Amino acid sequence: MTTTIEDAFGSRLMVRGFLLNNELTDFSFAPEENGKPVANRVEAGKRPRSSMAPVIVFDRAGRVALVAGSPGGSAIINYVAKTLVGVLDWGLDVQQAISLPNFGSRNFGGATELESKTGIAALEGGLKLLGHNVRVIDLTSGLQGIQRSRDGWIGGADPRREGIVLGD
Repeated sequence: MTTTIEDAFGSRLMVRGFLLNNELTDFSFAPEENGKPVANRVEAGKRPRSSMAPVIVFDRAGRVALVAGSPGGSAIINYVAKTLVGVLDWGLDVQQAISLPNFGSRNFGGATELESKTGIAALEGGLKLLGHNVRVIDLTSGLQGIQRSRDGWIGGADPRREGIVLGD
C-alpha cells in the first residue's frame, strides 16, 4: 500500500487524527489550453496524477525478491528505476543500489539532472559537449527497500534523508 499527502504534512490540517492531503498541486492549474480542456484539470471525481511508483519484484519461484519505493514527486520514477537497475542488472544489494547517485530527466525543458555533490556531477561537461541541457541539483530521494537474500532479508534506507534499517 502506498499513499501520499503531498509535502511533509499535507495541508497541515488534521481531522479526527488524519492529516488532510494537499494533492491539488498535482492537478493542472489551467483548466483549458488553446480552448480545449486539459486532461489533468481539477474536476469532481478525478484523482490527481501522481508519480508514486512502489515496486515489488518476484523471483522465478513467485516469491517476493525485492520491494522498493521513494518519496520525491516527479523524480520518484527515476529513483526507483535506478535502484532496480542497481540490484537486477548490476548485482548490487539494495543498500548499495539506493546509495548510488541520482540522475535522470523529468522532461522539464529536456534537462538531464545530475545529483550535486556526487561523482555523477562530473559528467556535466561531457554531457553538455554532447548537446545535453544539464542541471546539477540536489536530488534527495528518500528511497527505502528490502531484498530477499540467502540468509533472510536485507534492508536499504536512503542516506540522503531520515530513516535507518533495523532488524536481525
